[in-house]
Parts: sequence; C-alpha cells; structure tokens
Amino acid sequence: MKYQLFTSLALMSSLAFPLALKAEPTKGYYTMDAMGCMILRECTDGVVEIKSAADVGKYYQKYGMMEPVRTEFNAMMTSLGKIGVKVYMAPEKYFPPGHRGVYHTVSNNFFLNATLVKRYSTLMSVMRHEGWHAAQDCMAGSIKNSMIAIIMPEEAVPSLWREITEKTYPESAVPWEAEATWAGKTEGMTMKALKACADGTMWTVYEPTPLTRKWLKENGYLSD
Repeated sequence: MKYQLFTSLALMSSLAFPLALKAEPTKGYYTMDAMGCMILRECTDGVVEIKSAADVGKYYQKYGMMEPVRTEFNAMMTSLGKIGVKVYMAPEKYFPPGHRGVYHTVSNNFFLNATLVKRYSTLMSVMRHEGWHAAQDCMAGSIKNSMIAIIMPEEAVPSLWREITEKTYPESAVPWEAEATWAGKTEGMTMKALKACADGTMWTVYEPTPLTRKWLKENGYLSD
C-alpha cells in the first residue's frame, strides 16, 4: 500500500514534483512544475479532453489511426468515464523531457503527451499503463481516495517487466510500476481491470493481496 500524488510513465525516470501555485509554471515549461500546473488544471493551453478513439483521430486529423485498437480503447474509455477518470491530450511543454503520460490519484485524471503518443501503439501502451494505475487506485478501496495498491501478487509479474522497471524507476515505486509496465504491453489487461472497477467487482475479479485485504478491512471497505 502506498500514498502517491501521481504516477508517471517516463522514458527514463519517474520523479516527484512541486505542485504549481500560479497560473503559469514558475520554473518554465518542460519541467515538473509545468506538469503540476497542468495537473491542477491551472495550465490549460492546448489541453483537450478525449472521450473516444474518434476524438483521438480528430485531434491528430488522422481519422483512422485508432482503428486497430478502437474496440479496446473505447472499452477502456467507457470504464474510465463510469469511475470518474478524465483523459486529456496535452502539449509536450507541460511534461518534463521523456514523460509520455501522468496519472494523478487525487484528481483522478490522466494526461497524455501529444507529441510522444502520435503512434497508436505508443498511445495504447501509455493508456494501458496509466489506466492500470487508475485500477490500482480502485483496488485500494475507492477511486476517490489518494491510495493505490498492487493488484497482482508481486511474484506474478513476469521477470522481464520487473527487470525493466528496476532499471527505470526508484526502488520504492517498483511494485506498482512493474505491474503497470506489464499491463502497458499486454492487450486487454487494463481493459479487464478497469471494467472490474467500474462494475464494482474489483475484489472478486482480483483477490487482494494479504496486506491489501487487511487494510481494506481496517478501513471499512471489506467486511470479511
């Protein structure tokens, strides 16, 4: 169980950032400060909400670009909508270099770096990864709190994805990021988890780990 203000999918690293208090990033664009400003919805220039695969095609003016993944993408968006998570396409200037997306566990929104997700395959990888963090939020009791919990037992994560994660994220983030990295590369995995969250069946579809189950009982989310 871990408290996080946000989780991010970066090419090389995941960093903490100071939340911006002004309408424009105080330390300039392409910084953690700019990302914080965007997350707080104080920096909104060019930030566009998307609700479907058609919206993505319209954004890029490539109307058939999402066709290979349209069904999975739309199913994820339907579940995200039901649980109250909004998805935004945002200019690269609001992200530190290399960051492709970010999920914020407080606002329950996530943002995609429009420059780095122009290919549908990359976009889907980021959507699955960040969507998995939303599902972890759900596993921790409620999408409305600021907690996230792993969904799978740590030993269930294939060694390939854990090794990649250990090279790119701080040790403290590995349990959460390893399974999100796995989900990001696995068709349908995040779609299934988000549907379970939206349907209210998260803890029957996925058996909580012993520590998560203990926490859920102590906080009134589970009674048995």
